[in-house]
Amino acid sequence: MNIKFLRAFCCVLAITLSASSLLAQNRPPEKVLRYAFPIAETGFDPAQLSDIYSRIVTSNMFDALYTYDYLARPVKVRPNVAAGMPVVSEDFRTHTIKIKPGIYFADDPAFGGKKRELTAHDFVYTYKRFFDPKTKSPIYSDLEEEKLIGLEALRSEAEKPGASFNYDKEIEGVRALDRYTIQFKTEDVRPRFTYLLADSGSYGAVAREVVEKYGDKIMEHPVGTGPFKLEQWTRSSKMSLVRNPNFREEFYEAEPPADDAKSQAIYKQMKGKRLPMVDRIDVSIIEESQPRWLSFLSADQDFLERLPEAFAYQAIPNNRLAPNLVKKRIVMERVPAADATLHMFNMEHQVVGGYTPEKVALRRAIALAYNSEEEIRLPRRNQAIPAQGPIVPTTYGYDPKFKTEMSEFSRPRASALLDLFGYVDRDGDGWRDLPDGKPLVLEYATTPSARDRELNEVWKKNMDAVGIKTEFKVGKWPEHLKAARAGKLMIWGLGSSASSPDGGDSLGRGYGPAKGQGNLSRFVNAEFDKLYQQQQLLPDGPERLAKLQQAVKILVAYMPYKYSSHRILTDLMHPWLLGYRRHPLSSGHFWRYVDIDLDKVPK
Repeated sequence: MNIKFLRAFCCVLAITLSASSLLAQNRPPEKVLRYAFPIAETGFDPAQLSDIYSRIVTSNMFDALYTYDYLARPVKVRPNVAAGMPVVSEDFRTHTIKIKPGIYFADDPAFGGKKRELTAHDFVYTYKRFFDPKTKSPIYSDLEEEKLIGLEALRSEAEKPGASFNYDKEIEGVRALDRYTIQFKTEDVRPRFTYLLADSGSYGAVAREVVEKYGDKIMEHPVGTGPFKLEQWTRSSKMSLVRNPNFREEFYEAEPPADDAKSQAIYKQMKGKRLPMVDRIDVSIIEESQPRWLSFLSADQDFLERLPEAFAYQAIPNNRLAPNLVKKRIVMERVPAADATLHMFNMEHQVVGGYTPEKVALRRAIALAYNSEEEIRLPRRNQAIPAQGPIVPTTYGYDPKFKTEMSEFSRPRASALLDLFGYVDRDGDGWRDLPDGKPLVLEYATTPSARDRELNEVWKKNMDAVGIKTEFKVGKWPEHLKAARAGKLMIWGLGSSASSPDGGDSLGRGYGPAKGQGNLSRFVNAEFDKLYQQQQLLPDGPERLAKLQQAVKILVAYMPYKYSSHRILTDLMHPWLLGYRRHPLSSGHFWRYVDIDLDKVPK
């Protein structure tokens, strides 16, 4: 009896294994996109993020109401989970939006084994979270500026001793009219409000059950309705995302410019394909430029986002793809970036902060002493242009003919300012001192990467030339970001990328109420804040442009930031990566729009 049963069991097992093997052989191979970030992520809760690399990931896991057409130039907003464009009142104070039914979150234990549909209530909850003091959102001020009626009052109530945020209280500013209709109402005119609704990295819908289940661990448990979901994550090292089985039926559609042959060819090749086209995304964190470059050359990475500037002359001599790369059929995408590199001064720091004449003179002298052209020529290998202020290329308000002192380099003027305001060498050690006789030492936050070491050499050389001593504070980028938000850094060199086609958003770095959030310098100036608020209410046109330029001039005068350059970015890809085009704003939103040609992938 036992022998017969054992024989039968073995027979069934053999048939099962044989069938499984046959299925595995017939299953199509997995399409995997592999590439590397140069900077570590901080986590995956949209409400708690402000860094670009974390937001690249969240933009592919969460869905905002709107998105940007992948190929349209100039950029164009189009519906994402919204059923159409907003119904906007004549005074631009009310935006009413229908949501497509039948969109589902990725499966998660928080849903108790049931499929969970996206509704208007999820977006109401999502937007309210930014105002909950417990969320500590670094971009709360961005949303607060929109003046959604009733949200700030909810926040004020929650800030009272012993109180908590009342998510169940209905307010006029953001409410669900029914299961699939959401309405926003603002106190003031908001002619560009739709841009805010198109940022999946920040304003993608989250489910209340998930946030409440994971609590303080929500950064580790992203659950959205987007095309991918997080499968594995080793912090600051590697992450893997896989196709979300619950992702809706969505097909490739775009509006490429008629005169853009490359975009037209991509559209012809991809039109009608179901999204996403790849099964898996493997992202590594490789902070050093050389191993990231070598990893791409050896085909361990399919795609190299932002060619490291250190290899520009080697990879793109005279800004043309090198012959050895052409031979490998590597493809180049080169575009001006909607970004800026800058040096942040902490306006509350006892050495470089403050608004008195001698403090303003110190920052302006440092800015005059710094040679941005040298930065562009040496560490950036001519892959950038000088910046005149915070407004970046490809966004509204950027004028390539607009010039300010921001880009000026003059050691004589810098030295004269320092001498005039008492920053002289009082003890004969060769370094300038503060007016009160204490040593003048700049503490500059930086990362340990080779690229930053080159940039640091330019900074030190220029400061040494006018007698200012610099010490470098080396640490990980996420650590510096946390310290900067808390006002604990003196000076920090970093980059900033636009998330909207409106250049007015870039001025948020100087907006007083955003201090410690988007405004890392903690700059406060009533005249600037007034201009910032006024330009938000105006339609695009000469009057608004004039106010944008006035605001820029105030930043130049007080110098809470020294803007250095706008980068020109070169992305490289192996021939098996199909369909890639860098979007001016949604740089990381391409995952769903690209494909892998398995026949071309090296075996």
